[in-house]
Amino acid sequence: MAETLIQNADVIVTMDDARRELQGADLRLRDGVIAEIGTGLRSTGEIINAAGCVVTPGLVNTHHHLYQTLTRAVPAAQDAMLFGWLQTLYPIWAQLTPEHFHVSTQIGLAELALSGCTLSSDHLYLYPNGARLDDTIHAAAEVGLRFHATRGSMSIGESDGGLPPDALVEQESAILEDCIRLVDRFHDADEGAMCRVGLAPCSPFSVSRDLMRETALLARDKGVMMHTHLAENDEDIAYSLEMFGCRPGQYAESLGWVGADVWHAHCVKLDPSEIALFAATGTGVAHCPCSNCRLGSGIAPVRAMRDAGVSVGLGVDGSASNDAGNLVAEARMAMLLQRVAYGADQMSAREALEIATRGGADVLGRPDCGRLAVGCRADVAVWDVSGVASAGSWDPAALLLAGPTVVRDLFVEGRQVVRDGHMQTIDLAGVVARQNDLMCGLG
Repeated sequence: MAETLIQNADVIVTMDDARRELQGADLRLRDGVIAEIGTGLRSTGEIINAAGCVVTPGLVNTHHHLYQTLTRAVPAAQDAMLFGWLQTLYPIWAQLTPEHFHVSTQIGLAELALSGCTLSSDHLYLYPNGARLDDTIHAAAEVGLRFHATRGSMSIGESDGGLPPDALVEQESAILEDCIRLVDRFHDADEGAMCRVGLAPCSPFSVSRDLMRETALLARDKGVMMHTHLAENDEDIAYSLEMFGCRPGQYAESLGWVGADVWHAHCVKLDPSEIALFAATGTGVAHCPCSNCRLGSGIAPVRAMRDAGVSVGLGVDGSASNDAGNLVAEARMAMLLQRVAYGADQMSAREALEIATRGGADVLGRPDCGRLAVGCRADVAVWDVSGVASAGSWDPAALLLAGPTVVRDLFVEGRQVVRDGHMQTIDLAGVVARQNDLMCGLG
């Protein structure tokens, strides 16, 4: 039996049902699950000395566009609002090849891993030059993170009144056929799955009503989750009112896009009636605070969502709208924005960490992840709080107040992906060099 013992942690922040925090404790990982939590444990397997460290569940990223790590800080898009930002970047993304998608996925997931993330979703909605979702799924397997790939799509191009150029949209029949292929080939519904597949039309302004409706029917027939962008900014609301005669939440409900098998990205502009709808139906939200700030979209009403009972997780969103993929920094931003909007007592460091761990796992339908409890998956982050970022901290378990933002060790399914702050599964320096070469060819 493969076993690792994480020993003598200063604090283990379990995020279990009782939200226990255990001092001077040990964590036994065996055969991909958490086998035991206690003190004074012994093992003949590998021993990880966690003295001077805080141990948490691996963080969960509920919304990303991994291919966008190739287009960080594009000058013409640096100061644009959402629709103009997209129209600037579409022609660049149209040049991408399968290698671009593979390499950018490795980079994006490595960046997430170094920030403590063990489970990430990805929303890939454009497939130029022969690219397929397979390219990202294979890359994720090499990096070693748990992956929830979503088959995105765009079917309404500029000539039909949509936002994307016609060259980047697909025929709806072909989209649905590929969704079936991908679910049948890659989706693993079992507990402990390393790869799941969801279905994810890009947004209400890039696909038809029919595709939204047909995708929901297909997803429920196949037993997979559904994801899209919704109510991201004022432009989004105006488009919905003009084109559909209702707000985004009502539009989603009319097409079957609410329920515990659905999560929507952003939701910055949900009104009280939409929040109540999401709470009543178990619909999840991927909150992306840094991207929302970068694009000037606003501050999502996360406090109101949580108080109403909406399931909320965190997403770094794409690196073309965030320019980074650090999930612990995202959690800190989520905390700070709720405080600046509603008051310093409206979100604690521990609540924000909960959103980043078990909150995200619950949004993705993964109660086996996001908490440290016997029988849950062995997805564990070890944070060194003996360095300068935490020096003088009276409460090292309040990670989001006093760092660090880079993990020391990271385990996924009990396998070590990060050791002493370095990736163990891929040659990161080599992949970075290749990505920079590929980026230079996109000018």
